[in-house]
Amino acid sequence: MKIETFGVERWMDLYENEAINNVAETCVDSLRVKDLLEMAGEPQEKMEEIMDMRLTYGEIPGSEGLRRGISGLYGSLKPENILVMNGGSASNFLAMYTLVEPGDHVIAVNPSYQQLRSIPESFGAEVELLHLKAEDDFLPDLDKLKAMVRSDTKLICINNPNNPTGSLMGSDILEQIAGIAREVGAWVHSDEVYRMLVHEEGIYVPSMADIYEKGISVGSMSKAFSLAGLRLGWIAGNSEFINECMIRRDYTNISCGMIDDYLASIAMENKDRILERNLGIIRNNMEILDQWVKGEKRMDYIKPCGGTTAFLKYSYEINSKEFCSRLIKMNGTFLVPGECFGMEKWLRIGYAFDPEVLTKGLQGISELLRELEKEGL
Repeated sequence: MKIETFGVERWMDLYENEAINNVAETCVDSLRVKDLLEMAGEPQEKMEEIMDMRLTYGEIPGSEGLRRGISGLYGSLKPENILVMNGGSASNFLAMYTLVEPGDHVIAVNPSYQQLRSIPESFGAEVELLHLKAEDDFLPDLDKLKAMVRSDTKLICINNPNNPTGSLMGSDILEQIAGIAREVGAWVHSDEVYRMLVHEEGIYVPSMADIYEKGISVGSMSKAFSLAGLRLGWIAGNSEFINECMIRRDYTNISCGMIDDYLASIAMENKDRILERNLGIIRNNMEILDQWVKGEKRMDYIKPCGGTTAFLKYSYEINSKEFCSRLIKMNGTFLVPGECFGMEKWLRIGYAFDPEVLTKGLQGISELLRELEKEGL
């Protein structure tokens, strides 16, 4: 099976370990095991329970408690609508492995997380890209989507909130996408790993699995819940689809780790506290980033509405990979080039971690910008 090189992941592997100011990070500032157990109360008792665990296979679909907790993130789903996997990336893979066959017609938004186009393409699907444009605030043009959909369209892939742009589709857009898919019987796969991270207070964004009977939603403990080290994600969908995923999961995953499941269950029990913490970090750091963008005359962006990443547009005569390579060599500041998303003169930045790291990273970028100006670029 041939598959396109995963641009972002290869770039991260190339430079991440030498970064001094890592502003390419996409997770909200990671929790320690100690932090999580203290949220739950009686941390010593919880640790003793972990120490006493026999390290056998966990419950195959994920523990009942974890799936119940995850189902509480949705409006209409039950534990049987949830299948726990080893990360959001594995969840995306399994969902597409279950659905996509050679010759299928698939539509995927771009820029987005590359899995959503490269995996179905590797399975032999005909993948068409629905390009998101800055002039549309990186929201999908629904008239174009309608024109692209065919009677044999199998799947529409979206990412909400969007990585890398931070754009956010609200209920109205999601309902319209579901309506377009319903007309031809297509599935909608929605990567929602940033879903709980909406910047504006009081805004609730529903899940595609709640909206549409053939909606598939993927979530993760990594981004919104600051627990990437657990390597746990999930697929949410109708019971028949989850059962089909289970059949294929037997060949790929079997079960997730018992300790990971246990800690993730604690996180779900304390999700409100974790999300309050994480939204505070994001909203504070978003202001730091916004003020910096406003102060750089040759740097611009569409201000994110959700998630942990922003897409920066620059007006210097240098390609994005060279920009990012020079930056890390100059002062150890690490960004992701827009080329990894098929878009030149753009840069992806993360901002959901220690504000001191963000501030130093922004200063590092400004240092390179001054150098480019001296060179007349």
